[in-house]
Amino acid sequence: MEVFKEFLERIDNPQHRARTEEVIGWVASKFPNLVPKIAWNQPMFTDHGTYIIGFSVSKQHLAVSPERAGISQFADEIAQAGYGHTKELLRIRWDQPVDFSLLEKMIEFNMMDKADCSTFWR
Repeated sequence: MEVFKEFLERIDNPQHRARTEEVIGWVASKFPNLVPKIAWNQPMFTDHGTYIIGFSVSKQHLAVSPERAGISQFADEIAQAGYGHTKELLRIRWDQPVDFSLLEKMIEFNMMDKADCSTFWR
């Protein structure tokens, strides 16, 4: 989590900082083989040099980016969880619970789907 320390310190709202730290900490502990890194000023996790999942924060929400394939694969579950989404990311409002089982499925899907991927993005 040291790699994310500076990023987290820049989040002004303590509740948003705590939520973001909770989520990325959960990813780090649940998937210890993923490599945590900061790129494009955002926390993300990679596997064998390929992007798996990333996060960003805004005033309104925590954004989760599993790439377009991850959004497409889980669009129905994203809607059922009550999260808004675009083609590239889903938005968890700060007042919404985090559906960790959905995050787990997205990460596992990307790890499996990109097992043979040799590029950073799909």
